Amino acid sequence: QVQLVESGGGLVQPGGSLRLSCAASGIIFRLNNMGWYRQAPGKQRELVATITSDYITNYADSVKGRFTISRDNAKNTVYLQMNSLKPEDTAVYYCHLHLYRDYWGQGTQVTVSS
Repeated sequence: QVQLVESGGGLVQPGGSLRLSCAASGIIFRLNNMGWYRQAPGKQRELVATITSDYITNYADSVKGRFTISRDNAKNTVYLQMNSLKPEDTAVYYCHLHLYRDYWGQGTQVTVSS
């Protein structure tokens, strides 16, 4: 079955960096578009970034120039490099795949605070 497992979250000071990873299994990873979403307390889940099977990327305006999504097909893993983090980036970050239906990872908490 399809599984998405995130890692790499944590507590970081404003201006710091984190790299999230999402390991996928149960799919032909290289053929699938992947994405990262986030959900802050009291807010709806929102798109952060996507990457297609052809490595075309798309970002939310709020993270453009600070976050970078990438993928390693040999490792079945998608990454989210987050730089210049702000307190408003605090959220649970989820890996996403749409393959006939939506699949989500368990989420990883990112907290940006001094």
